Amino acid sequence: MQGEQYSRAAAALRDGDLDAADLTPKHRLLLEFVETLTRHAYRITDEQVQRLREVGWTDGQIAEAVYDGALFNLFVRLADAFDIHPDSSYDAAGVPGVLGRPEGP
Repeated sequence: MQGEQYSRAAAALRDGDLDAADLTPKHRLLLEFVETLTRHAYRITDEQVQRLREVGWTDGQIAEAVYDGALFNLFVRLADAFDIHPDSSYDAAGVPGVLGRPEGP
């Protein structure tokens, strides 16, 4: 009930639509950074980290974003490797649109 005010943003983020998530520029920059970490960690630049600092993220917060992003990536890869899928009852909305929807029987 308390998270209802964020339901639209949560749905947009599940679908990978940062534009529809209505994020502050500060939060969008952080999520773009985490996307770089997830897709191409070797492409993270000093300039990208500096931009995070300039909008107000501390070095500790940036490091935490890296730790959290890396851990979630590990969990996803382990689940993929062992073909582990969450029970559909955990999320009434189902598979996030950004991942595509599996075809039915």
